[in-house]
Amino acid sequence: MHDGKPCFLVGIGGSGMMPLAMILRARGVAVAGSDRALDQGRVPAKFDDLRTRGIALFAQDGSGVVSADQTVIASAAVEESVPDIVAANRLGCVRATRAQMLAGLFNDAVLPIGIAGTSGKSTVTGMIGWILHATGRDPTVMNGAVMKNFANADAPFASALVGGGDAFVSEVDESDGSIALYAPTIAVLNNVTLDHKPLPELRTLFADFAGKARTTIANVGDPEAAALAAGFSGQVVTVAVGAAADLRAENLAPEPFAIGFDLIAGETRHRVHLAVPGRHNVANALAAIGAAVAAGVPIADAAAAIAGFAGLKRRFEWIGEAAGVAVIDDFGHNPDKIAATLDTLHAFDGRLLILFQPHGYGPLAKMRGELVAAFADRLRPADRLVLPDPVYQGGTVDRAVTSADVVADIAATGVDARHIADRAVAARWIAGDARPGDRIVVMGARDDTLGLLAADILAAVEDGMNGGT
Repeated sequence: MHDGKPCFLVGIGGSGMMPLAMILRARGVAVAGSDRALDQGRVPAKFDDLRTRGIALFAQDGSGVVSADQTVIASAAVEESVPDIVAANRLGCVRATRAQMLAGLFNDAVLPIGIAGTSGKSTVTGMIGWILHATGRDPTVMNGAVMKNFANADAPFASALVGGGDAFVSEVDESDGSIALYAPTIAVLNNVTLDHKPLPELRTLFADFAGKARTTIANVGDPEAAALAAGFSGQVVTVAVGAAADLRAENLAPEPFAIGFDLIAGETRHRVHLAVPGRHNVANALAAIGAAVAAGVPIADAAAAIAGFAGLKRRFEWIGEAAGVAVIDDFGHNPDKIAATLDTLHAFDGRLLILFQPHGYGPLAKMRGELVAAFADRLRPADRLVLPDPVYQGGTVDRAVTSADVVADIAATGVDARHIADRAVAARWIAGDARPGDRIVVMGARDDTLGLLAADILAAVEDGMNGGT
């Protein structure tokens, strides 16, 4: 796919753009980029990490796009009026979307493994990548989240891994329809629920994606995925928690930040222990093990290796505890993810204080009813929910549905929900309301500073418990 030309990534700090930049650079491509978050001084450590990899960064003012020889790659959030895009068009640069560039790299791989579904893609991608790495397959992995197994002081934002083996493991995005660009040899279909697109469109996208694969791993514990899998023509390996499937999980043993289960495959049984919690992560693990086995890893080796998977940043991530109050940072932003996180938390005692930042005005409007139901059905009388205003990082957007509207809907069901527009004020309120035994959870997507906010809340709780000294 790539012709060796230097690449300039507009929006290089995005969750999908940053790992793409890392993979291109590691393969010897000259990479540069810009990001409005860089211009605004947000998450400077992320951009420092890119610089250490030999990636040049520029202000998003057109100054980095200087030659027609550059291939200019833009994230979906970048508008044509952005100066870098204006410069690219003026110079006649080759243009590509993030998905086009990634799909080209993916499709050129000897063994492309694509992970699809509304929820759990990043976790399953990380799990497969870890199993293949731990069993000596040396994969390349493209993830939308930082993989703790590969992060260290020298590479704190390890959302990509570049290996020399055959496998290219990548999550694929249905939200913009770009899943249609990918041609997997092994496909994973985790689940199909409402998020960015209506269900009829999602069904078509996921079915077409799986139809290209030699082998599809389908989570038939999800009704929509099961219905689609029944119509697949290629080899299908089914997985499910507590239901009939080729790979199934039984005897779940939840822990606050881990879970154990029996993996049943035909007549064989393997005890598996995960270092990440929740029934949903058992389903994720089954899908990952299924994909690894399809890639040639013996099932016993895959079951043993997955125990070493350390998880992802911002996926039910333990930030710390102060004075008996635990703080957790979580990527939950659609109804399915939120429900899974709340179910995992409510398996153990303790009040929940939730700060949920919607990841955009558009998704908030589309998922309004389902979000209300997710919180109303699962929050208990003692729990507290606070919504600040949605993520807004510039551009044109319809703001007809607001956080205040959603809070009013949730509060009408009897849940203690409130709208505090300013996120910092909302965080202070949460920290001030906390008492020993509580779990504070920061939920949301798209905004990289949410993890920093969770750390600030922990510090505020500790400071408050110490009398502000």
